[in-house]
Amino acid sequence: MEAPKTMDGQDWGLLILLSVVWGGAYFFAGVAVKELPPLTVVLARVLIAVATLLPLFWYLGHTLPKSVSGWLPYVGMGLLNNVLPFGFIFAGQTEITVGLSSIINAMTPLFTVVVMATFREERLTTYRVFGVLLGVVGVAVLRGFDGSINASQTLGIGLCMAGALSYGFAALWGRRYLAGVAPVKSATCQLLCSTLIMAVVVAVIDKPWTLATPSLNTVFSIVTLAVFGTALAYIVFFKILVRAGASNVMLVTLLIPFTALALGNVFLGEAIHAKEIMGAVIIGAGLLFIDGRLVNRVSMKRSGAS
Repeated sequence: MEAPKTMDGQDWGLLILLSVVWGGAYFFAGVAVKELPPLTVVLARVLIAVATLLPLFWYLGHTLPKSVSGWLPYVGMGLLNNVLPFGFIFAGQTEITVGLSSIINAMTPLFTVVVMATFREERLTTYRVFGVLLGVVGVAVLRGFDGSINASQTLGIGLCMAGALSYGFAALWGRRYLAGVAPVKSATCQLLCSTLIMAVVVAVIDKPWTLATPSLNTVFSIVTLAVFGTALAYIVFFKILVRAGASNVMLVTLLIPFTALALGNVFLGEAIHAKEIMGAVIIGAGLLFIDGRLVNRVSMKRSGAS
């Protein structure tokens, strides 16, 4: 069982970039599911994303697997990292707000830490658990909550939590079966598998040829979601996974709501209130505990002093 990795400046830069593109993805997905069935949106997302990545995939000289066993790692990753979580979260967003869904998704690092420890991939340290819990509290403070939760919201919350749990297992799968694979190849092959799976599912359930033509706003949202929130995002995701490990890459879900608030302030002129500042401070403290370097330095100083 390995100790959790610490992250350097490049890792943190990539993590912030990933939080920006995935933070925007929640907004664009929320727009799309208002007009199209969630599963159809998932299919459109992965189809456009893989079409975007394939030219780069071939330009870099990558080749597709030539055997069933060669495809299996990507089939598993496609199911756990695309098909299941996208389906669960998009369906959940038909019942709850985009902001609340992003808060629930912040449970992903906690699920990932527990999954990795259960399958003996990384040690479950007290500091990491405390850091993740701090991060979740920070996201809740950041967003705030108004009103009671009814039955439909309960369903939406449950679906989004299932998506977060699936991401935790995706991190384990990627750690075990895709370690050392080039980020572009991992992203392209898993999205290709996801597209084929979703094409069958959507054809049976949604029958998209019977749906009304979506508006330009919805088309724009899906294309943006696919190109930036999926194709670009997964290249960055797999690069962090290879460099910093499974638990660290999932820290992005703690940053997404904060990034969304920052983007809203810069581009839409939305005010940032005291609760946002407090939430950001709590999240930052949680990230320091999860990263581990500050805790290790303090422990070393105490040991040296004694």
